[in-house]
Amino acid sequence: MTRGRQIATSALATLSILAMMKAGASAASCGNGPAGFESWKQQFSEEARAKGIGATGVAALMQAHYASATIAADRSQHSFRLSLDQFMAKRGASSIVARGRSLKQSQAAMFASIQQRYGVPPGPLIAIWGMETAFGSQRGNQNMLSSIASLAYDCRRPEFFTDQLYAALKLIDRGSLSAGTRGSMHGEVGQTQFMPKNILAYGTGNLDVAANALSSTANFLRSHGWRAGAGYQPGEPNFAAIEAWNAAPVYQKAIAIMGRQIDGGQ
Repeated sequence: MTRGRQIATSALATLSILAMMKAGASAASCGNGPAGFESWKQQFSEEARAKGIGATGVAALMQAHYASATIAADRSQHSFRLSLDQFMAKRGASSIVARGRSLKQSQAAMFASIQQRYGVPPGPLIAIWGMETAFGSQRGNQNMLSSIASLAYDCRRPEFFTDQLYAALKLIDRGSLSAGTRGSMHGEVGQTQFMPKNILAYGTGNLDVAANALSSTANFLRSHGWRAGAGYQPGEPNFAAIEAWNAAPVYQKAIAIMGRQIDGGQ
């Protein structure tokens, strides 16, 4: 290598290091309490603008508050540590199945349309609907954006929730969500509790409307490998799609069992 090329290579390496240092210095830093949240929002808003988030989204972010209840809930998710029988009893599985069978009959045309389009039968959709929001009656009353922004700021899982926050801001820019949208503790919204990234990828309309939420859920399952007519119990082809919906094994098995019972199995 000539001396000129050595100098040029060294200069490029130096510039690369400086760029990395600058990027690291400008990235919003996580925190473990409310003290740094307002400063973090200022930093994050600059990053958001650089990624194409518009004035509406940025303004909504600046209204967000530190959601102490969300952070507390994120650190104490005890129900997923229960046995399957305990979990199903705690979540009211027998009531979900009984109500689910009734809804399967009364809303037969809607479920037939969804199954024809996405290949997903009523049982698992109804089980998810009942498990997530008690059929729309318990959708949460937390400020969606504050919950997600607090989790993106928190040091426990910032990467996952940073992506969710960008998605939420995009949806606010589009008018699909607003700064005042209410949801559950982790920012889930709608009848079957969608996170913002999944709304962008699989949403089929206003998720507070049951038909849209159930269609979106079926769209999610199909996009994660659901095959029409295949089984969805553990070990069967479609169980992997249920695993993609929620990472907790006890939840996955409960959905499969309740879905089978709603669909007419034992």
